[in-house]
Amino acid sequence: MEDETARVGDRVRLLAIIMIEIIRRQLIPGHIMDQFYYETIDKLEKMNVQREYILGWISGYMNNPEREEQRVTEAYTAGYADGENKETTNAEQWKKS
Repeated sequence: MEDETARVGDRVRLLAIIMIEIIRRQLIPGHIMDQFYYETIDKLEKMNVQREYILGWISGYMNNPEREEQRVTEAYTAGYADGENKETTNAEQWKKS
């Protein structure tokens, strides 16, 4: 039950990040989310990559501040670095088992 609760929490956080970013970018004239972002998230989900990596990738790609220290995981850190660099180099290492 705890695992399911954690997965639901991760989904809610992911949706919140995405919605906030959509709203933020709509408020900035001329700023449109590029296709690379959407294609990469779709690719990562189809690869069955861990949610923490994807959340890190989104945050790094959008230049959001990193999470506070107690909430950072290795997968999040790898995703954040790849997102900052606009790549998915470490994604294979973070596939769900």
